[in-house]
Amino acid sequence: MRFLSKEQIAALRERYPRRTKVELLGMDDPQVPPTGTLGEVMGVDDAGQLLVRWETGSSLSLIPDVDSFRIVQKGES
Repeated sequence: MRFLSKEQIAALRERYPRRTKVELLGMDDPQVPPTGTLGEVMGVDDAGQLLVRWETGSSLSLIPDVDSFRIVQKGES
């Protein structure tokens, strides 16, 4: 497990503010929503994971630089 600095966490929170819309492109997890599923970033936790509420109703987090996704629409800063 990697540990991020406070500066790295702050940068992630700047890049992925609340309400940013993301599209899932790929994830290695048995609970993964289907590829192409859209979600809304609810925040970034202290480990640097994006807390996402998916349109399927699940709330599986994304890990930047591990999971594959793209920003569809930037949220509010």
